[in-house]
Amino acid sequence: MNFDWAFFWTNLLTPNKDFVAGLWVTIAISIVAMVLALVLGVLIALLLRSGNIVLKTIGNLYIWVIRGTPLLVQLVIVYSGLAAAGIFRFSDIHAGPFTIQAVIQAAIVTLTIHEAAYIAEIVRSGISSVDSGQFEASEVLALKPHQTMLTIVLPQAVRTMVPPLGNIFNQLMKETSVLSIIGVSEMFLVAQGFSASTFRTFEIFLVAAIYYLALTTIWTLIQGLIENRLDRYMGLDSQQGVLSRTLELLIPSKRARRPGLVTPLPAPADAKTGV
Repeated sequence: MNFDWAFFWTNLLTPNKDFVAGLWVTIAISIVAMVLALVLGVLIALLLRSGNIVLKTIGNLYIWVIRGTPLLVQLVIVYSGLAAAGIFRFSDIHAGPFTIQAVIQAAIVTLTIHEAAYIAEIVRSGISSVDSGQFEASEVLALKPHQTMLTIVLPQAVRTMVPPLGNIFNQLMKETSVLSIIGVSEMFLVAQGFSASTFRTFEIFLVAAIYYLALTTIWTLIQGLIENRLDRYMGLDSQQGVLSRTLELLIPSKRARRPGLVTPLPAPADAKTGV
């Protein structure tokens, strides 16, 4: 079968409304799930640092289970397994002219639960990178634990957490393709439909791949802006331009570690987060 260049360029440059809708679904689910996962991940990280053995055990058990099972399995359990067991069944939510489909709710819940386990380790590692003297100084100032965490520790730890958190979001956008298994009309499922109806599998999935690449590249640029802004806020001299940061993805360079950054303490290595 010959490659249909006309079909490829038409769908790449002027995608139809179904593909564009699938693209927006992918973006919306990724953003909502990431925000919720950040909140849950911070809470789990605080459980891991708790002096209460029960709370710490709950946090470790959560991470052990979620990181030890595939996302696809978790997705099927949340959407189909809970309903089959009579525990919970997702149903469409109607809010005026808007409808949040049951499958989208299940997708967001599953991605939130899944990503929070990785984010918790990133946050825990970032907090551990802050010098212990900061905690001792806060005790001298009679600050409460939550005040110490919010006003002293997290602001210092956030710079070391931004790069791995950015990687998590990049990964999350690509993982939305798994949602097609429960019928979420995101970009991958729409591409599957086009492939089945046109028999132009290579062309349409190449288009989808380019759009996924565009999404992750745009986020890389945004992440670079965030990191540079944090560098200026923290008074770091050595800054890398956003464009050069993006080009470094293609041509890695042996760039010296920026002065002033604290190296995080070792954490359990993970292929997904690097921490």
